Amino acid sequence: MKGQHIFSEQLEDWYTRNGRTDLPWRGITDPYRIWISEIILQQTRVEQGRDYYLRFIERFPDVFTLAAAEEDEVLKLWQGLGYYSRARNLHAAAKSIAEAGAFPTTYEGIRALKGVGDYTAAAIGSFAYRLPYPVVDGNVYRVLSRIWGIGTPIDSTEGKKQFAALAAELLDRDQPDLYNSAIMDFGALQCTPKSPDCLFCPFAGDCAALVCGRVEDFPVKAKKTAVKDRFLVYLYLEDADHLLLHRRPEGDIWQGLYEPYLLEFDHAPSEKEVLEKAQANGLPLSTGLLQPVARGLKHLLSHRRLMVDCYRAVLPQLPELGEYMNVPKTARNAYAVPRIVDTLYELIG
Repeated sequence: MKGQHIFSEQLEDWYTRNGRTDLPWRGITDPYRIWISEIILQQTRVEQGRDYYLRFIERFPDVFTLAAAEEDEVLKLWQGLGYYSRARNLHAAAKSIAEAGAFPTTYEGIRALKGVGDYTAAAIGSFAYRLPYPVVDGNVYRVLSRIWGIGTPIDSTEGKKQFAALAAELLDRDQPDLYNSAIMDFGALQCTPKSPDCLFCPFAGDCAALVCGRVEDFPVKAKKTAVKDRFLVYLYLEDADHLLLHRRPEGDIWQGLYEPYLLEFDHAPSEKEVLEKAQANGLPLSTGLLQPVARGLKHLLSHRRLMVDCYRAVLPQLPELGEYMNVPKTARNAYAVPRIVDTLYELIG
């Protein structure tokens, strides 16, 4: 592969002709808005993230507005993006920034914010202040591993060190903002995970993976995340005017979001088993009262495969349960819920 200067020059030339320069967070130096965009895009496609970013900035135009908001409102605005710890961390970090009086201006200060890792700190620092730190994310791992033919697993300590060192060596220190934008877009648009556009790639003649005919073998991962099955049954309990909701506790998926009454099993339960467990928990349900809404809905998380059933029951009066709230039906959509619960809402009407 050619030297550092030629690589960055070709990469930046590709970006000036092909990059996504029309994105609303591109070409700005406001660290707050760059931060919001980077947190949203951590686990979200650009097409989906754009609308969330615009709505978020409209409601919270600066860090002080965000810091002053209630967590429930932040989570509601985040609803549908998933990985809700991002929103909670964002809110907590906003409070610390507001307390300090201004957004941090050093890499170390940015990196110390809750929910900000090496990649996000490098992105914010380079785009807002032109600090010379390279971004290293999935796109960068893919580009560098293919062009240089690096077979060291990216999820190993050795691999992370090796790629970080190479990224730092290749960085255009005079224009770190341009370089970082270029390599991220190159990975997202040209050197894609599947079916990369190798025919029109400026590095085709130097790409080790292409020469070996093994483009889709890179980057290499050492281990796969074990996926665990969970079987959830929601009981949508309502009376004439209210429904039963509760807020999910800390230490599990969807922390801080709301949901209907939940039963969990270690297998796919029958309706009889659901009724028996509900009755054992003290719910005033009887045979024939449960109306099936959905059976066997699949919902995939990064390390969980959820199998979800839902039943609806209309009661004369909702029971008083300590951790549950009787919420007016007209206010149902004011409470942030997981995406699968939103799907059940659509089915229920």
